[in-house]
Amino acid sequence: MRHLSSFSHILLRLAALVFALALSGMPAVAQETVEPAGPTIEIGNAVTADAEIRIRIQKIFREIDGLGQVGISVSSGVVTLNGQVEEAVLAQKAEDLVSRVAGVVAIENELTEQTAVSERLKPVIGRFETRMQQTLDYLPLVLVAGLVWVLIGLFGWFVTTRKQPWDWLTPNAFIADLLRQTVWLAFVMFGALMALDILGATAVLGTILGAVGIIGLAIGFAVKDTVENYIASILLSVRQPFQPRDFIALEGMQGFVIRLTSRATILMDIDGNHIRIPNATVFKANIVNYSRNPERRFSFELGVDADSQLHDALGICRQTLDSLDFVLKNPEPGVWIEKVGDSNVVIGVSGWINQTETDYVKARSEAIRTVKTALETAGFALPEPIYRLRFDTAAAMPVMPELEHLSGSKPAATAKPVPAAAESEVPPAAPVTNTGVDEAVLKKVDEERQQEPGTDLLSTGAEDELGARPNA
Repeated sequence: MRHLSSFSHILLRLAALVFALALSGMPAVAQETVEPAGPTIEIGNAVTADAEIRIRIQKIFREIDGLGQVGISVSSGVVTLNGQVEEAVLAQKAEDLVSRVAGVVAIENELTEQTAVSERLKPVIGRFETRMQQTLDYLPLVLVAGLVWVLIGLFGWFVTTRKQPWDWLTPNAFIADLLRQTVWLAFVMFGALMALDILGATAVLGTILGAVGIIGLAIGFAVKDTVENYIASILLSVRQPFQPRDFIALEGMQGFVIRLTSRATILMDIDGNHIRIPNATVFKANIVNYSRNPERRFSFELGVDADSQLHDALGICRQTLDSLDFVLKNPEPGVWIEKVGDSNVVIGVSGWINQTETDYVKARSEAIRTVKTALETAGFALPEPIYRLRFDTAAAMPVMPELEHLSGSKPAATAKPVPAAAESEVPPAAPVTNTGVDEAVLKKVDEERQQEPGTDLLSTGAEDELGARPNA
């Protein structure tokens, strides 16, 4: 019996396990709440009468253009719309309005779009008439806004066309004109802002400024070189690195300054040719101004024989320069030994001139002539290069008489020593030729400037970037 009870207990446990496994394999039944597809359909006393729904929809449609002629029928909360509308948008709009009315269960939208041309044009003509009426209503306001804009612009023009205070603010005519234009533009922009404020359209100003900014950026990239030259002209007109008629060296070219325009600097070289250099290049270039300091130094070199008395030769050069009227006494002329060559000694000579009275090229040429003549008159030879031939043979070969004239010099035994000359024995120099300033090119420069007197950005006689110019 004990064994039977144990066996029955095991069977019961196995049956319970099988039952549990069976239950776990069955799909679970989910208890989900089903949401209604639309608004809850009322029943009983809460139901809205069909007549009330129809009257309510009719009142709404009468207040909306294009829906007043729509047919409406209601049965058990189901609304049926029929008829024709001018646009398909109105049919969808009617359906949306009906769906918001309380008590509507469903909507049957049987509206069709009007296809008659005359009927389709009615809303277009109506909108056009409305806009024309709005324009006529706004016309007096537009006229007032335009009048305010013009008055503010004219006031800005009147202020900016006066000579003062612009000439007082900046002595540079170009900068003063640029300041005038900037102030006048500010007046115009302020007038436009006031006109838009009167019209109640200030929001348009942001769009306009944005479009102008984009257009300006595109134009700036397209005319980058022109803008760069214009900005450089402004900076050059402020700095004034040179003045009209100045003789300058720029980018390997030399010439007299004619004028500085808003785009380029115009020079005239000593041959009368025009040189036009972009202002951007001028602003970044190394400029040598030969005219700013009236005193200018010239220098040259002369060679004398290696056997000469160098002290006497230096004295003759110095005394000759002192005797020239166009050479300034202060600063003093300079004479020195530059170098010792293979067959001569090179002497360096320098002097100073006043460029307002003396031409640099003529003065240097005349100084070379007079010093060379003084040295030769005093007995100093200015030798040409001498070449010596050496023959490596056992016995010295005699010089053939017929080849003696090809050696370029006489034998040492027959060579005459160069006599030493004292400074007091220097003969007077020959009359000095004209070394005055060459006015031919400067006259051409003045003629060019007179042809277009108002286009120069340089100030004649004013201080430059280094201050007032020194007097001669």
